[in-house]
Amino acid sequence: MRMLMLGGSGFVGRATVAEGVRRGWTVAVFNRGRHGAPPAGVRHLTGDRTTADGLAALADGEWDVVVDTWDGAPRDALAGARMLAGRVGHYVYVSSGSVYAPPVPAGVTEHDAVVDADPAAADGDYPTLKRGSERAVQEVFGDRSLLARAGLILGPGEDIGRLPWWLTRVARGGDVLAPGPADLPVQYVDVRDLAVFLLDAGAARLAGPVNVVDRPGHTTMGGLLAAAVTATGADASLRWVAPERLRDAGVSPWSELPVWLPPGHEYRWMQQIDVRRAYAAGFTGRPVSDTVTDTWEWLRRVGEVPARAGRPAREPVGLDPTREAALLAEFGTGDPAR
Repeated sequence: MRMLMLGGSGFVGRATVAEGVRRGWTVAVFNRGRHGAPPAGVRHLTGDRTTADGLAALADGEWDVVVDTWDGAPRDALAGARMLAGRVGHYVYVSSGSVYAPPVPAGVTEHDAVVDADPAAADGDYPTLKRGSERAVQEVFGDRSLLARAGLILGPGEDIGRLPWWLTRVARGGDVLAPGPADLPVQYVDVRDLAVFLLDAGAARLAGPVNVVDRPGHTTMGGLLAAAVTATGADASLRWVAPERLRDAGVSPWSELPVWLPPGHEYRWMQQIDVRRAYAAGFTGRPVSDTVTDTWEWLRRVGEVPARAGRPAREPVGLDPTREAALLAEFGTGDPAR
């Protein structure tokens, strides 16, 4: 199989390139070349789709599968798709569950409403950028395109730092503020499982939108944090605090306590996504212990969360240590069991 990766130096792109290489496919990447060289044996096509003549390196060549993670202006996704039209077997666009129109129902399926977006737009917020790019790809490739709407993505190489923050915090040891309830279901996808699905589905020419994430309740907050304690070997005590107490204290889910979306939160649907289509198409997810342990081993090797390749920097995630200590003092010892 001949695979072209548009991007390839970021979180999902690197994992997808690595999976293509592992399969023995002929792999090429197209990017600006600012975030390191591709693996040995991978052809590097240098270009920047946001500039005049920036797609020149794609003027020649044919590929069986193209994978694209673009989250910039839809007009640039449209230009890239048009450049490749007629020379690509199947176009796999890595989109996001963020394209669903609010209020998003629990158990959202691929048939639910999406935000309104223009495939030729020059800017927009994240949901409209992703949806506009979906429309751009479909405008050119139609039923030869897959819209892989990923959920929360974790695993080695993560460039936002959600799971790395928890691992680093647990590794420091002591009392750890753990957002309850401990049995709260958590839904995510390991980046390596996502990459496997993208290439399997691309090769099989699966078309249309598909939610790509593990089943709701693949793990729980308790399971995730217990795996972090085990992986780091830290002398840490999880002190569970009820979501109501955290809310009253002004603690922000997702940003200050990564991954955590408590019951009743407006974005709780993000961990209640319907994934029947992905599983019917062969998606499988590895155990949470593998994701957490492998992420810790990677983090220890690289030392810190990498910059987001080709994307604007995001605000750091996670509670400030001083604020966490004050909250633990306010809440008392918490509940080490739940």
